[in-house]
Amino acid sequence: MAPSAPSQQSTAPLADAPSRGVGRKRLSVRAELLLALLPTATVLAVLALVEVYSHQRLLFASLASSAFLIYLDPEHATNSGRTLLLSQCAAALAGFGFYAWLGPGYLPAALAMLTVIGLMVVLDAVHPPAVSTALSFAFQGQKADNLLLFGAAVGLILVLVALQRGSVWLLRRLTRTSSAAAAALTQPQ
Repeated sequence: MAPSAPSQQSTAPLADAPSRGVGRKRLSVRAELLLALLPTATVLAVLALVEVYSHQRLLFASLASSAFLIYLDPEHATNSGRTLLLSQCAAALAGFGFYAWLGPGYLPAALAMLTVIGLMVVLDAVHPPAVSTALSFAFQGQKADNLLLFGAAVGLILVLVALQRGSVWLLRRLTRTSSAAAAALTQPQ
């Protein structure tokens, strides 16, 4: 029996999957490190904010994952401002809500995780680090002030989304301009 060709329907989800080959081309090591500076600086700013106002560092750890997903492919739907805002805020609210209702433990964590996964799917706002946010808040939500601080930290990550998208746009423009100039120089007169 000859293998059948894959159907269009079975390969469609793969076309939307984020990857180095699909999202953006790998740059030089220097350029990659320069692009990685923004997420690094953003995460350090979030950590400083947390240190000043709260000592709940683990509640904010998932935002570091968000920052580096944004660096990897800032134009992917998973890393859009809408997706980040909806998923991370829903996760923090769900985790804190189940923590406040049932106390810390595995049951509130499981309920928060299931809730946020369901919401992300229904709202078409899937951002995987939000699952960690739900678990973190369900295990140690403690004070409502942490929700406000987390909201401020998400705001910093949203600024990062805008900066990274602007950086990618600028890199494309500069690359296109230098490629056009190089092509013009190599054209016979």
